[in-house]
Amino acid sequence: MLDIRFVRENPDAVKENIKKKFQDEKIPMVDEVIDLDAQRRDIQGKRDALRAERNKLSKENGPLFGALKKAATDEEKAEIQAKIDANMAKVKADEDELTALENKQAELEERIQTIMYTLPNMIDPSVPIGRDDSENVDVQHFGEPVVPEWEIPYHADILDSLGGVDLESAGRVAGSGFYYLIGDVARLHEAVLAYARDFMIGKGFTYVIPPFMMHGNVVKGVMSFPEMEAMMYKIEGEDLYLIGTSEHTMIGRFIDQTLDGATLPLTLTSYSPCFRKEKGSHGIEERGIYRVHQFEKQEMIVICKPEDHMEWYNKMWQYSVELFRSLEIPVRQLECCSGDLADLKVKSCDIEAWSPRQQKYFEVCSCSTLGDAQARRLNIKYKDEETGKTQLAYTLNNTVVAPPRMLIAFLENHLQADGSVYIPEVLRPYMGGIAKIEKKK
Repeated sequence: MLDIRFVRENPDAVKENIKKKFQDEKIPMVDEVIDLDAQRRDIQGKRDALRAERNKLSKENGPLFGALKKAATDEEKAEIQAKIDANMAKVKADEDELTALENKQAELEERIQTIMYTLPNMIDPSVPIGRDDSENVDVQHFGEPVVPEWEIPYHADILDSLGGVDLESAGRVAGSGFYYLIGDVARLHEAVLAYARDFMIGKGFTYVIPPFMMHGNVVKGVMSFPEMEAMMYKIEGEDLYLIGTSEHTMIGRFIDQTLDGATLPLTLTSYSPCFRKEKGSHGIEERGIYRVHQFEKQEMIVICKPEDHMEWYNKMWQYSVELFRSLEIPVRQLECCSGDLADLKVKSCDIEAWSPRQQKYFEVCSCSTLGDAQARRLNIKYKDEETGKTQLAYTLNNTVVAPPRMLIAFLENHLQADGSVYIPEVLRPYMGGIAKIEKKK
């Protein structure tokens, strides 16, 4: 979320930013919110003047009450009482006007907040301009993509051949978009998460298991309204939502806090299940366990000073590359264009894994810096240890691994001609030392 002062002082820059995100329908909101803010500030000025007048009249009445008691004649008493009555009538009129102004100001502030929550964050100058994800930019590749001589089956068929999935029973129990993982495949799923956890701890991140639900004010603080509507499951009758990613409660942990600048950056890695509506599916590749309502994820979160956020952004996506390469999976970095950025994001890139079956890459990680947008909504600040100045922190997030989708890349890249699946050396300690998962007869 932008600072209203920034919008007021830089309306053309804000409008140009909206154009770059191809959201022209929001351009009129810039002038509207500036006008509403002017009205709000004018009302605040009137309220301040009325309060000052009310205080002045109240102070005048104090000595008048004393003079009334000391008045020697009825004529003097009547004259003093008239002044007191006039002051009290003016105070009452001021109170009524103050109430009306407060109500009007509250209406203005509600509309201002709605608009400010709707205007997109200012994107970084390095973000490529494009309308949607078809215009994202292929930046660099890591590892040599290989297409084996044997046919790579659809991932659900690979899982089935390993005795590792039961979609039919999950459909009876919970409906489409759910799954049972079984045996060595279930163990592989947890091995990947455990390896990712230890990988991030090795990078100096603190491991956290957060709440898996959150209040509505935290939801509004960490994500845009379109994302919220498309993703979140709400608990009926309660102010609680199931998390779509642990980023939400990890950032929410610091709501209304002023952090010690000397403790920044906070580098955290969190495990959680994730719950998403994921409406619709498109084609065979997105069925099976690709587009699901429930999955588990290891996430990385950084809260830092503004001057450090781009350095951490680059470190974070590189950690994803390093992890996937340690699992012997080729990946590429894809720079997200302006139209593909969620409204709170300043800059974002995807790490995509190679799919030998499709002979193309698909997303497995998403790294973003959100500037001070989440911190502004949630009131997360820090006090600089040198200057003593208090200001908003910056927040970043990135996927470490998100099975089961990540398992698709793992299975396809490590499937052998005999139907077994090779286990890279770094993962074997988490798999009881086995070097491959055998195909079931």
